[in-house]
Amino acid sequence: MWEKDININEIKEIRTRTNVFFGIGAIQKIEDIAKDLKSKGINKLIVMSGRNAYKATGAWDYVEKALKNNQIEYINYDKVTPNPTNVAIDEAAKLARDFGAQAVIAIGGGSPTDAGKSVAILLKYPDKTANDVYEFTFTPNEAAPIVAINLTHGTGTETNRFAVATIIEKDYKPAIAYDCIYPMYAIDDPQLMTKLSEKQTKYVSIDALNHVVEAATSKVASPYTVCLAHEVISMVAKYLPKALANPEDLEARYYLAYAAMMGGVCFDNGLLHYTHALEHPLSAVKHELSHGLGLAILLPAVVENMWEAKKETLAHILKPIAPEISTNTTAKEANTFVYDWLKSVGVPNKLKDEGFGENDIDRLVELAFTTPSLDGLLAIAPTNADKKAVKEIYEKSL
Repeated sequence: MWEKDININEIKEIRTRTNVFFGIGAIQKIEDIAKDLKSKGINKLIVMSGRNAYKATGAWDYVEKALKNNQIEYINYDKVTPNPTNVAIDEAAKLARDFGAQAVIAIGGGSPTDAGKSVAILLKYPDKTANDVYEFTFTPNEAAPIVAINLTHGTGTETNRFAVATIIEKDYKPAIAYDCIYPMYAIDDPQLMTKLSEKQTKYVSIDALNHVVEAATSKVASPYTVCLAHEVISMVAKYLPKALANPEDLEARYYLAYAAMMGGVCFDNGLLHYTHALEHPLSAVKHELSHGLGLAILLPAVVENMWEAKKETLAHILKPIAPEISTNTTAKEANTFVYDWLKSVGVPNKLKDEGFGENDIDRLVELAFTTPSLDGLLAIAPTNADKKAVKEIYEKSL
């Protein structure tokens, strides 16, 4: 396979809208990034992180040294949780403004990066709040510079213009997409990802897979997104079992990180639809639910829903995880093939396993149609995404 021709210890510079430093040892590039920030007149910034991973992975040692070497003062907001909230974003934004921060460094998975993107907007719009951002009361045209140091191989947010947050008082989990929140730089260093737990390894990889299934089948899909989708799914199918068998396998982490990064580029182009639109209400209601697990639960039923409309594309891109699949496959068989693969990587979960029941379905359907931004995702689904279709997907996922 072509992967063996790649030196995983050689740091590559990958140009999307974001400059990504990719490869084992890429964290060392934070020194060059800090120099560039300083040359642009940035003397103070806020570091967005969770409580532990940014230090436990060793990333912080490099970041702190680079900031000190370049006389950049910093303040650290380390309270970002999975499914970041409007309350945390507002708290961090106030901290950043009071400190005089001019830029944002996010260290972690999708949550610190998305929260960091949100704070970057609010640094430019000090009279606004997270609710204003995520309920679309205005359209931001600028944000403070963002550097994303990625510690997971899932979200792809380090390469795109998307961010997600939960408005806790309304059970809303909207998504935003603005050109001003593309990170200026990103670092994808697989050696920072070896400490992911088994569950995290599964769930973030499944997130990457879902991104491309949706981006390749939306109404705005292109040959580019289909090609990327097949490549991403091939990498996940090949390397997720290897990472689960040996968490320290750097080659496996490298190609899962590659898959996730390209997945972010893929849905930056092809966007998302059913699975994300229906998952956001799940983790908005149950904040402890892993986003990737919610996506895994919904995926088989979503594939069944759109099979007849997109079976040529789906049969092509899903082949790496479902070798038996073909255009002669029925929709129910396609559902089963996808579910069998999920079981094979240790994710057999259904909604009932996570505490949801039939009595929750109507509320989830309502949230899918009333949460700001989710109607836009449903509008580009390849089938008629009305309430009946959404309810059926939830019911089949119970």
